[in-house]
Amino acid sequence: MYRWDLVRAVTEQRVFGIVRSQNPEAAVAAADAVLDAGLHAVEVALTTPRALTAVAHLAESRPGALIGAGTVIDGAAARAAVEAGARFLVSPSLHPEVIRTGHRYGVPVFPGVVTPTEMVRALEEGADGLKLFPASTVSPSWLRDVRAALPQAPVIPTGGVTVENAPEWIAAGAVACGMGSALTSGGAEEAGARVRTLLDRLTRAATG
Repeated sequence: MYRWDLVRAVTEQRVFGIVRSQNPEAAVAAADAVLDAGLHAVEVALTTPRALTAVAHLAESRPGALIGAGTVIDGAAARAAVEAGARFLVSPSLHPEVIRTGHRYGVPVFPGVVTPTEMVRALEEGADGLKLFPASTVSPSWLRDVRAALPQAPVIPTGGVTVENAPEWIAAGAVACGMGSALTSGGAEEAGARVRTLLDRLTRAATG
């Protein structure tokens, strides 16, 4: 896929999972649970010990899924993640080097932003999406107000997004939400039930 095709695929369901675990085995298990439940995209945070092992395993074992890497904060980490098989990169902050590295290898990058100024700067640097982080510090109504001035901003709220409030973010104009433990924690059955419930709610929020 081209970079813009990957962006469309990652945001198509209006949500992607975020896995942050104590070891790569736990990360793979958590990712498998939500992917089996119907989620298309999952990000493995590089704060997980040996996270790239999990990325590589998932990229090989789930070729139809979109496996990304999160907490990517420099160019070296970005290149290593892409070489491990990551198909999109997410950062908690705005690092132009991460964007440039991802684009060099045809991979979209979603840097972290939290103000309109950072949003504009990220767009100027070529960001493919804007990770609003932590989303818990603002609200869907705040995003609605910001998008009145910046309707071109493809915002992805992350950090504090829940199954209950994710539809509010989508209704406010977010292109997708990134969700961690609120979606991926617990066993396969519990996580799977949350995924199915959330996908239904997001579909109704986007079309309502």
